[in-house]
Amino acid sequence: MERVRSDVRVELASGVLRYEVSETFVNNGGALGEADYIFPLPRNAAFRDLRLMINGELVSGETMAADRARAIYEEIVRSQRDPALVEWFDHGLLRARIFPIAPGERKQVVVRFDVVAERQGDALRIDYFRGTEPRPQSPGTMPIPMPMPMRRNIPASEATSRAAASTFRLRYAATAALGRAYSPTHSLRESRDGSWRVFESSGGGSAITVLVPRASGDRPSVSLITHAAGADDRYVMISLSPGESRAAPASRDVAFVLDVSGSMKGEKMRQAVRAGEALLRTLRPTDFFRILPFSTEAERFRNASVPATSSNVAAAVEYLRQLRAEGSTNIEAALDEALDHEARGIPIVLFLTDGLPTVGERSQGRLAQMAADRRGRARVFTFGLGADVNVALLEELAIEGSGTAQFVRPSESIERVVSVVAQRLNTPVLTDLRLEANGVRLRQIYPQLPTDVFAGQDLVILARYEGEGRGNIELTGTTPLGVVRIPVSASFPARERNNVFVARLWAIRRIGYLTAERRRSGSSSEVDDEIRELGQRFGIPTELSSYLVLEPGMERFADAASQAQPVRPTASIGRTNGRRDMSGNAPAPPPMARATGEVAFESARVSAQQRSATTLTSSDAALPSNVQSAGGRTFALRNGVWTDLGSAATNARRVRVQPFSELYFALMREIPDLRAILALGDQVVVHGRRVTIELHAEGATRLGDAELQSVTRDW
Repeated sequence: MERVRSDVRVELASGVLRYEVSETFVNNGGALGEADYIFPLPRNAAFRDLRLMINGELVSGETMAADRARAIYEEIVRSQRDPALVEWFDHGLLRARIFPIAPGERKQVVVRFDVVAERQGDALRIDYFRGTEPRPQSPGTMPIPMPMPMRRNIPASEATSRAAASTFRLRYAATAALGRAYSPTHSLRESRDGSWRVFESSGGGSAITVLVPRASGDRPSVSLITHAAGADDRYVMISLSPGESRAAPASRDVAFVLDVSGSMKGEKMRQAVRAGEALLRTLRPTDFFRILPFSTEAERFRNASVPATSSNVAAAVEYLRQLRAEGSTNIEAALDEALDHEARGIPIVLFLTDGLPTVGERSQGRLAQMAADRRGRARVFTFGLGADVNVALLEELAIEGSGTAQFVRPSESIERVVSVVAQRLNTPVLTDLRLEANGVRLRQIYPQLPTDVFAGQDLVILARYEGEGRGNIELTGTTPLGVVRIPVSASFPARERNNVFVARLWAIRRIGYLTAERRRSGSSSEVDDEIRELGQRFGIPTELSSYLVLEPGMERFADAASQAQPVRPTASIGRTNGRRDMSGNAPAPPPMARATGEVAFESARVSAQQRSATTLTSSDAALPSNVQSAGGRTFALRNGVWTDLGSAATNARRVRVQPFSELYFALMREIPDLRAILALGDQVVVHGRRVTIELHAEGATRLGDAELQSVTRDW
């Protein structure tokens, strides 16, 4: 029995979520089939309606409370040797028999129900879990582990065959009362269906969480979600939706700094000019702008920034079209021209280059220090075109300048990348945002503050917290009308086993900043160990783990670079010592330098995405099929055993447990964290604080009460 399609439709109206879950199954066996349809019920849900349809006919399913459902779950897990249901022991269930199912026949099951939406701060929260795929069984009746529609997050842990085609669609009325939906787990596509706003996602993991901001006058909507695995393992996600501001947006003073050295000749130059034109189109009459091309020397469109009037913009477009690519690369002069400026609004610098500095100052450290000394309030956004750029310098300029770094291959569209960033910076509504906490301590906060909030975009702040109980957070920023303070009071629990995605998102960003630091300052055992540990624990691609997925053909560069000696990643990598050929291009660096540059470039692309990650989609997609995340940990399939990639404590004892035994179920009742983990399969090794638990066919089947409590404490 295979699930070939799973479609979820959710309509939000008056605080109620109306679900329609449509699942299609096919009997791939050679005999007449019969199946159990198992649908775990949401915890603490207030149902208005619950209906079950099979192939268009209304079928009466049996609804069971959690205590009776647990016995059913245990019975199916034991008899079918399938641990997929162990996550749901505290849930009631809807159960229906599907018979007959002829060979090759398809059955469609539709479940419709209404649930009151859960509040999460100023937002409404929607959770859905798609469930695990059916497993091949011996002929006869087989269970179909099915979705739990409203679910406090349990990490995706499908241990199955082919994944079904799946979609998720949320819609609600397009009114000022509800803002733009945001998902920390999935990328959402927005569209309109008449008077409805529609958000859709397809594929990519089984657990989805969506937050829909609710308007509160001019005050931004704030939601706060925590995950706490232990005293030293607590995380918080603060999402801020700016909503609709009645005040006029702040004026910007935008500088487009463009490399026009000889290496930019041809299509690169044409794209860069079109990118500049697209940037100019985002300007409002209240904005100011500068165009600063540079090669051997820096030039300027005007002596100072000018208002973005139609005549000035038209003149700037004509100026861009007249630029020619020639000469060397003087990054020092470009930075000096861009940053030595008295801004007439919020200063924003977009800096594009395709090469290393070859004239003027060429030391990464001195260039970065010069930029730091002169940057002031300027936000710096950098664009590196091709692997010949100094990725460490561009990263440092962007990180220190509260901006982002983008790395683009020559075959890709520079115009599109610059245009996307420029459009995001179109309407600043809250600038110099800062964060203070009382009652708890926040640390390792990402993005680094202060930062800015732009219209139409959520700001997602991730941090670790220390302490527990009630805590007060205050967000402070500046609008055109003055300083705005946003107080938030929330509970910071000592233990919160749900919302594992919060810890993973924090770890993704942390790795992005650590790898940039590694390129800037060079490798160190402390930084390398933390990158490696975070990557292994949370299943995140890093340059120090086997998860990093390079583009086709990149493997040869990785192999070559792995043989090179570690070097400080400065402008000396691939340096041409200022020598150029007649066209102004630098001669090709030796093969090892190209390999090192390619790997650094690709790693910089990945870490730039990680620093700005707001969903788990890209990270989960990069995991190979033999790696799974469950219970906030990462497991690799080794010799048929799902093995925890974290380290066992030096004094940890090992407890072998026979799958599906009395002890197996007792441990999951005593240690709920194990449910998502043991659902991986019947051969699992996982490390606790002072105990390692191993599922093994020859393991123990029961323990005395005292010993069971000892294992629980050691976990």
